[in-house]
Amino acid sequence: MRLFAAVLPPADAVRELAREVDLLQRMPGADALRWTGRPGWHFTLAFYGEVAEEIVPDLEARLGRAAHRTDPFPLSLHGGGHFGDRALWAGAAGDRETMRLLADRAGAAGRKAGVEMEEHRHYRPHLTVARSRASADFKPYVAALDAFAGTGWTVRELCLVRSNLPVSGVPREQPRYETVASWPLGAGDGTVPAGG
Repeated sequence: MRLFAAVLPPADAVRELAREVDLLQRMPGADALRWTGRPGWHFTLAFYGEVAEEIVPDLEARLGRAAHRTDPFPLSLHGGGHFGDRALWAGAAGDRETMRLLADRAGAAGRKAGVEMEEHRHYRPHLTVARSRASADFKPYVAALDAFAGTGWTVRELCLVRSNLPVSGVPREQPRYETVASWPLGAGDGTVPAGG
């Protein structure tokens, strides 16, 4: 299954960002971009890709320990940026150092469980809001996001998310994301089942 570790923003934060993204979608050239679906908005901590079923229990155990060793931390959606001419994202403010630590621990959990992962890079908290297949000028969108500052919340859990890629062939169909497990941050007492 195709998996990644993530921090999921709460519904209020998603609504605030959605209002901002609605304004961005009215800007010139916005129709050429592929805007990500609000139900799938997340901060990826570590991308694992296709993970063999037999590795998942060890990965989950290691992620549970990583969550247990990381205290809850404050976060908010703030500003934005872009990766080259292919992706536009909303950024984060708050305790970004603890978020980087959690991302490092989630990456280490994957590697120790035997997941073949890309080379470790410096983590930059971001939530992708749009992509472009062709070269795009994201500067006007980044400038519009510059003043965006969402309401803060406390990150209290680490989630393991399954990505179900589109298979229908319908243009602009979005991946579907399913939380398969989550763990409370700090001295919690174990796994919280998905949906519970």
